[in-house]
Amino acid sequence: MKFSFGKSLSKAFKAQKKISRLVEKAFKAPQRKPIRARPTSPPKTVLVETAGFGSNPGRLIMKSFVPATRLPKNPALVVLLHGCRQSPDSLDVATGFSVLAKERRFVLLYPEQRRANNAQGCFNWFRPSAVARDRGEVLSVKQMIEHACERHRIDRSRIFVAGLSAGGAMTGALVASYPHLFAGAAIIAGMPFGSARDAMSAMRAMKLGATPPPGGWGKPVTELTPQATSWPALTVWQGMDDRIVNRTNALACVAQWLEVRGIDESRGRLEEKPWGRLQSWKVAGELKVALYLVRNIGHGLPIKKRTTSTRRSEDPFVLPAEISAPAELMRLWGLAKHRA
Repeated sequence: MKFSFGKSLSKAFKAQKKISRLVEKAFKAPQRKPIRARPTSPPKTVLVETAGFGSNPGRLIMKSFVPATRLPKNPALVVLLHGCRQSPDSLDVATGFSVLAKERRFVLLYPEQRRANNAQGCFNWFRPSAVARDRGEVLSVKQMIEHACERHRIDRSRIFVAGLSAGGAMTGALVASYPHLFAGAAIIAGMPFGSARDAMSAMRAMKLGATPPPGGWGKPVTELTPQATSWPALTVWQGMDDRIVNRTNALACVAQWLEVRGIDESRGRLEEKPWGRLQSWKVAGELKVALYLVRNIGHGLPIKKRTTSTRRSEDPFVLPAEISAPAELMRLWGLAKHRA
């Protein structure tokens, strides 16, 4: 009897390399024209790493920013999850969230993926073991939140979460697992929860659009937390020119959370804006779900256009637009500037 372990192993290695190349190609930074400007010193690191925040089954890194100015007695907490080939530091420099935290006196939490967990630095939103309730990466993030709440006496009614790309998909998983934790959430260029089970199905869903599961998009969420009775207000953001995540996935995200809440899609209000299109669903005048389709941007987080002289980052996934997602989230979440 002849065995062909060598050939099987060779095929496995080839398949693994193919997946890695596909992910790298999908998230390859777009080429930019060089900008001539006076040399400036790199921005100072403002994020602080914290060890020992819990059992950390997902083997993530905890980084945070706490304003040096005196915090309110019970400050708000904002959790931000980066995308593939990003870091908390690059995302913060590009978006200015730490500046907003200083102005508005809230605590900022940045979970970070390790390259040892994912070669592209993506949160593993497509692995069931990483997004199962009280397991893997979602539990690691929950432990970070609990640590921050205890250390800074966070107002637990004002915890917000947002994520970009893979971080957006992980945001959906966090809300599905722990809806009681969050007062508001934003999925930016992300994926619906339960849309993939491995790297290959994830790439296919991103490119072509995820296929609704049997029973509809709401089922993966309600099966995970059948006891949940309330959910945070949730916004979905998508660039109209996104070539990495198919726009139908944003529609699937909206369908998922409308189904979970039992809201009829036909009840939404559609508005044309200078920056694109806004569709929102309210109940008794309170926003529940909203879809921001942003014109003239691809895959990334929209931020208000700046001149080249004030540009602070070359992050290819933070994109100039006619609307600023950070500023809009501050408004939606009621995080106003502190009055001296």
